[in-house]
Amino acid sequence: MRAYKRLSAVERAFRSLKSVDLKVRPVFHRTAERVRAHVLLCMLAYYVEWHMRERLAPLLFDDEDRAGAEAQRTSVVAPARVSESARRKARTKRTGEGWPAHSFRTLLRDLATVTKNRVAPRLPGAEPFDVLARPTELQREAFRLLGVRLQ
Repeated sequence: MRAYKRLSAVERAFRSLKSVDLKVRPVFHRTAERVRAHVLLCMLAYYVEWHMRERLAPLLFDDEDRAGAEAQRTSVVAPARVSESARRKARTKRTGEGWPAHSFRTLLRDLATVTKNRVAPRLPGAEPFDVLARPTELQREAFRLLGVRLQ
């Protein structure tokens, strides 16, 4: 029964591949090798998304305490429940640390504002240089959770 209920995660993954998150569109390849390569890239993209969601769970509406929620179930066939921390996050729209809770999509949209710009001065002899946009506190926290160091 537990394995059957886990199929919903696979179904969500395929919905994610084809809908708003990864936006994989039908691609009409003519050779088996290209079809396999396309499927591999789609699965790798989902794998990266899955890892990002796991690490960013403290900032997302996602349930961080799945083990605690699972412990509340009386049996495998009982409906799944979310943890108290997830209910609090949904109710207050804030994380336990006080950050505004995000969906995966809105957090990515927020992180996309961190840019690196190449500046080419018009002064004689001046070399081009890069300027990194200053991330907000929330963006710094997200990058910390992802283990990404901005340079």
